[in-house]
Amino acid sequence: MTPARIEPFTPPPRKSWLDRTLSVAADVRAGEGAGALLLAANVFLLLGFYYVLKTVREALILSEGGAEVKSYAAAGQALLLLGLVPLYGAIASRVNRVKLISGVTLFFASHLVVFYLLGTAGVPVGVAFFLWIGVFNLVIPAQFWAFANDLYTSDRGKRLFPIVGVGSLLGAWLGAEAASALFAPVGPYRLMLLSAVGIVASVLLTRWADRRQRRLAAMEGGRDAEQPEPPMGKTGGFQLVFSQRYLLLIALLVLVLNVVNTVGEYILGRLVVEDAAAKIASGAAGGLSEGALIGQFYGEFFGWVNLVGLFFQLFLVSRLFKWIGVRGTLFVLPLIAVFSYSALAVVPLLALVSVVKVLENSGDYSINNTAKHALFLPTSREAKYKAKQAIDSFFWRTGDMLQALIVFIGVQLAFGIRGFALVNLAFVAVWLLLVLGIAAEHRKLTAPDAAQRVA
Repeated sequence: MTPARIEPFTPPPRKSWLDRTLSVAADVRAGEGAGALLLAANVFLLLGFYYVLKTVREALILSEGGAEVKSYAAAGQALLLLGLVPLYGAIASRVNRVKLISGVTLFFASHLVVFYLLGTAGVPVGVAFFLWIGVFNLVIPAQFWAFANDLYTSDRGKRLFPIVGVGSLLGAWLGAEAASALFAPVGPYRLMLLSAVGIVASVLLTRWADRRQRRLAAMEGGRDAEQPEPPMGKTGGFQLVFSQRYLLLIALLVLVLNVVNTVGEYILGRLVVEDAAAKIASGAAGGLSEGALIGQFYGEFFGWVNLVGLFFQLFLVSRLFKWIGVRGTLFVLPLIAVFSYSALAVVPLLALVSVVKVLENSGDYSINNTAKHALFLPTSREAKYKAKQAIDSFFWRTGDMLQALIVFIGVQLAFGIRGFALVNLAFVAVWLLLVLGIAAEHRKLTAPDAAQRVA
């Protein structure tokens, strides 16, 4: 009898110091840390320079047109996206992913040079820049997360997206801080040029990550490392959304989520203004003006939102993904919202709304955003790029417009804080129903992968 052949024992690969360090925030396995950090650095640049440009936007639109023009211009962004989403899909059908991302990002970066030249020549650019950045801040992040979804399998993305999300939160925080420090000495137009350089640098990181992933695929027995990903099919983003129940539910979720969040922001803003007026009337303002009191409040508020959100991203998101999965994590924020707006309907006080909005906003920026992006991991490449672009841009901006209509009607009907809180509770109920539907569809999509892993 021929003796059984004994295969030599191959020890599992060892984690590097980077893998071990990042394992504090997520389940990072051997060799995965560098790729996750590369994506985190990419989104760090994009979000950081977006927040620099966001500060420039506010200064230009308010100084050139005022708050009314800003309000009207917001509606124009949705109309622009209605045309740009099909155009993006058409381009994606003709080029591979790295050319798509590089071309679109450089296209936006080139506009900053144009705005710089026009602005320094004395041409008013406030409204045009406001419309531009309203498209940029939705198209570019959606494109980045489509790329991250495309690089990772469902299992790997679920484990590593929490690391990538840290780059997003750090970029937003440090970008806002940098804009505050640099605006006066540098000025708005030179900040545009600085941001253009940073956005171009993100393209280099994208190409680096793409090459690295193709090399890893070749080592794992995939296709040729030098062969780029092929172009996508011809189906458009809106067509994909309306033809697939899963994608349509995600689109409606994004719309409803934005309505709840922005109505909540209106409630908070209204209470802040009332509190500032009451302090001035009672002599408790300490000599500060109404604007100074409002600015002081929001400075502290945003600081707490960023701090709590970063804590959630570092220490909670990956653990929620591990304990209850992506589907279970989707329920966390609406349950927080149920508690928040129920409490506000009973006790509409600024101290309470401040705490619940810190929890809601920080949970949205960390827990919910990461889970929302992870929903696209089991979808097709066309859905990752085209449908996600439609959902994260057009449907998000449509939520803005619906919220404005709700506030307008509520003001006409003389709603108080309790009235708007009850309106939000109704939308939260719809939110929970949508999450239930998404969870059911997500289970169907991921069942084949789970069965294959068991086999």
